[in-house]
Amino acid sequence: MKVRTKTIVYVDAFNLYYGALKGTKYRWLDVHALFSSVFPQNDIVGIRYFTARVHSMPSNPDQPLRQQLYFRALSTLPGLEIVEGHYLTKAKKLPLAHQQPGRDRFAEVVVTEEKGSDVNLASHLLLDAFKNAYDCAIVVSGDSDLATPITIARQEFGKVVGVLLPQRISGSGKCESPRRSAKLKEVATFFRHGIREGVLANSQFPATLADAQGQFHKPPTW
Repeated sequence: MKVRTKTIVYVDAFNLYYGALKGTKYRWLDVHALFSSVFPQNDIVGIRYFTARVHSMPSNPDQPLRQQLYFRALSTLPGLEIVEGHYLTKAKKLPLAHQQPGRDRFAEVVVTEEKGSDVNLASHLLLDAFKNAYDCAIVVSGDSDLATPITIARQEFGKVVGVLLPQRISGSGKCESPRRSAKLKEVATFFRHGIREGVLANSQFPATLADAQGQFHKPPTW
C-alpha cells in the first residue's frame, strides 16, 4: 500500500476569502474536507489558518458574530490551528477615477488592511520545517512575498512545498477572479491554479455543529 505524504496546509485566509469565497454560498467551508479532496494523495496532519478578527461596520454590523461562528466551526477540525494577525483601518485620501473640472480630485475613504498574516505564515512554515513536522507543505495563497520562505523550506530543509492559488473556477472552467503569481509558481515544487466550484460546494460544514459550548448553527445570512 502506498504511504501518503505527511502534509501541513498553510492557509492565507484573506486570499482564500477574496479569491474563492466572497459573494458565494460556500463560505461555511470545511477546509479539511476541501484540501483532502484537492490533494487525496496527501495525509493532512495539520492546517494552519492565518487570519484576523474583523470589526463591526455600519454597513455590516453582524460581521464579527458570523466570523466567530465560523471560527467555532473551524475549531471542531482536528489538527487545525487559527493564527491571528490584525486589521488596520484608517482614513486615506485617494484620487478619483473620473475627475471633473472644478471639483476636488481626491476623496477620503476608509481603507482596511490585514497585517501580520504573511509574516506569521512564513514563520510557521519555516519553524515546522525546522522541527521536521511535515514532509510536504501546501501554501494556499497568491502572495508573492512568500516566495523567499518557500525557497528556504525547499533548499535549506529539503521539503516539498506546493502552492494552491485560491481562485474559484466555475463549472464552465472559467476562473472567477483571475490572478497570476508567476513568482510562487517559479519557486514551488508544484503549483495548482484554482479550486473548482463543485469541490467548494462539496466541502461545506453541516448546518448544525457542536463543540464543548454546545450546539451552534450556520449563520442564516452571510
